[in-house]
Amino acid sequence: MQRQKFQRVTYAALTFFLFVLALASTASAAEYKVLYRFQGGTDGDHPGSDLIFDAAGNLYGTTSYGGAFGYGSVFKLTPNPDGSWSRSIIYSFSLTNGDGGVPYAGLTWDTVGNLFGTTSQGGANGGTTGTVFKLTPNPDGSWSESVIHSFDGGDGALPRAGLIFDAASNLYGTTSGGGVSGSGAVFRLTPNPDGSWSESVLYSFRSGGRDGALPRAGLTWDAAGNLYGTTSTGGTYGRGTAFKLTPNPDGSWTRSKLHAFRTTDGDQPFAGLIFDAAGNLYGTTAAGGADGLGTTFKLTPNPDGSWTRSKLHAFKGPDGANPVAGLIFDAAGKLYGTTANGGAYGYGTAFKLVPKPDGSWTSTKLHDFKGTDGANPVAGLIFDAAGNLYGTAGAGGMGNHGLVFRITP
Repeated sequence: MQRQKFQRVTYAALTFFLFVLALASTASAAEYKVLYRFQGGTDGDHPGSDLIFDAAGNLYGTTSYGGAFGYGSVFKLTPNPDGSWSRSIIYSFSLTNGDGGVPYAGLTWDTVGNLFGTTSQGGANGGTTGTVFKLTPNPDGSWSESVIHSFDGGDGALPRAGLIFDAASNLYGTTSGGGVSGSGAVFRLTPNPDGSWSESVLYSFRSGGRDGALPRAGLTWDAAGNLYGTTSTGGTYGRGTAFKLTPNPDGSWTRSKLHAFRTTDGDQPFAGLIFDAAGNLYGTTAAGGADGLGTTFKLTPNPDGSWTRSKLHAFKGPDGANPVAGLIFDAAGKLYGTTANGGAYGYGTAFKLVPKPDGSWTSTKLHDFKGTDGANPVAGLIFDAAGNLYGTAGAGGMGNHGLVFRITP
């Protein structure tokens, strides 16, 4: 009798535990929401860029393919009162008449509401030289596109990263090819009074790649006006570098090495760098580390001008693999990012890194992509004012054309 009573109590307790666990799992799944699934073709295909907000809460980004001509598009997502989002294409690239195509990078606002970005192909010189473009809003809600620079190879080629402004409204960026030796370049675009733009090469990576090669990421400023970035290959060990560009009084720029990656501490930094309040830099490598599946790292400046690299996390597969995108901070000092592969289903993850008092970091997954709800996110995340995270998955969703998602931590 007592035994039967014990079994009934144990069964009831187990049933209640499983019920609570099911509720917790449902709550966790409900934190992830697909905002829009691209359908390919004219609708857009493979969104691989970071997103940006406007003041009204609309989202903007690019698709590398699709659009009216198949060479990519710029899209806008507008929130509706019922919680859904409406997509509109504000420009489709054509690769004709000097236009660009295949934009990999996200967009940048100027102070008056124009959008700027890069295309990896096309322009006046065709092929994989690429362009920098500007989108200007019209009173009727449409947008007008203009190519403000076409790369010719010698001044850079194949730009894959976004742009940043300085206080004087000059634009800065990188090209993953071209330059003096074909190993990539850092450039500046200066606006002229007549509306044209003048390009100057700040630095061309040298033949052989000892100073770095093939920068795929954008740049970051410090308060003193120095530029920071990464190269995906090259350096002392051929596995990529983190670098700094310092402006000189004569207008030239001096490159200095912050770190040369060596596989065990990281390999192929495809993403850019971000600062914390103390002046440390943070980033990701798509490969390398203890298991060869990528890392997150920190670079700390030393009094002698050198920098020390420390590991935050090395991915092992189930917790994610191959982080291609960069990181972002929240107000509490936690870091957030994505991995293009790995996780519970092999389609990538969104993750959080939390600092511990002993200086180490704890990695937790925010979401495991399943394929149907997105796959292979190669772009980073952004916050809205309420603390929700937004991003793109380059594949998965409807017909494997990619999607835009939101995560509520």
